[in-house]
Amino acid sequence: MTVSPAVERIRRPHWSLARTWLLQPGLPAGADAFDAAVAGNADVVVLDVEDGLPDVQKPAGRQAVAEWLYTGGRAWVRISSVTTAAWRDDLDVLAGAPGLAGVMLAKAESADQVAATAARLPDGTPVVALIESALGIESALDIARAPACARIAFGIGDFRRDTGMSGEPAMLAYPRARLVIASRAAGLPAPIDGPTLRNRNAELPGDTVVAKSAGMTGRLCLDDSHAQTINDLLSPSPLEIDEARRTLARLDAPSAHYDGSAGPTRARAEAVLDLAAKLDVI
Repeated sequence: MTVSPAVERIRRPHWSLARTWLLQPGLPAGADAFDAAVAGNADVVVLDVEDGLPDVQKPAGRQAVAEWLYTGGRAWVRISSVTTAAWRDDLDVLAGAPGLAGVMLAKAESADQVAATAARLPDGTPVVALIESALGIESALDIARAPACARIAFGIGDFRRDTGMSGEPAMLAYPRARLVIASRAAGLPAPIDGPTLRNRNAELPGDTVVAKSAGMTGRLCLDDSHAQTINDLLSPSPLEIDEARRTLARLDAPSAHYDGSAGPTRARAEAVLDLAAKLDVI
C-alpha cells in the first residue's frame, strides 16, 4: 500500500478537535476502500472490525486491516468489546501496527475496560471510549477519568436497543448531557455524537445541529458523503465568527456596561474564535 502525495497533503485537525469520525468497515481485501476513506473528507477514519463486519468475516477483516496498517496506511480502529473473545484477538493482531493512530473501544462500560485496553497498546496510544448502554452512560464520569481515555463517544443505535428509547432529541437529551458534562469534568475534549444513518440524508443537518446544541463537537459518520456537511456545521460559521468579534469589541469599548454576564459572554466569544483558528476556518 502506498499513500499518494495528494492524500499526504490533506490538512486535518488533531483528533481532539476532529468533527467527523468515519466508520469504514474493515473488509477483507479492503485496502482500496481504506485508501479511498483516508482520501475523503472525514477528519478521522476509523477502520471498523467490530459492528462493521459480520462475525464470519472478522478474522479476515482484522488481518486485512493489520496488513494495511503495517504497509503504510494510518488510521484508527474500532475494536470489539472487552467482554468478547474478539477483543483479545483484535489487540493481538493490531496493537503493534505502526499505522495504528488510536483505538475506539466498543461498548465501554467501565474505567477498568479502558485501562485494560490501554495496557495492551503502545504507550500513548489514544483510546476513545464508545458508550453504548445504560450502564455506560451511568459510568460516564469514571470512564472519562480513566488515564488512557482520550475522548468519549455516543453509540446511539446500541444505546437505544439497550434502553428502548426513541431517537427523538428530547428523549436522548439526558444521555448526551451526561457525556458532555463527564467530558468537561474530566478535562477531555467534548464528546462525539452518534451517526445519521446512510438512508436518512435529509436528517443529517438537523441531527448535526442537535449535537452541536448539546455541546458535542464531533459526530460518528457512516458515509463519507456526510462528512463535509458535518464539518461545516460543527465549525464556527462566518456569522458566529462575526458575532464573536462584535461581542469582544462591545465588551472592550470604554463605555461598556459590565455585570455578572460579561465574563461568561467574553469566554464564549473567545472560545468561538479560538476554535475557528484551530480549525483554520477564520
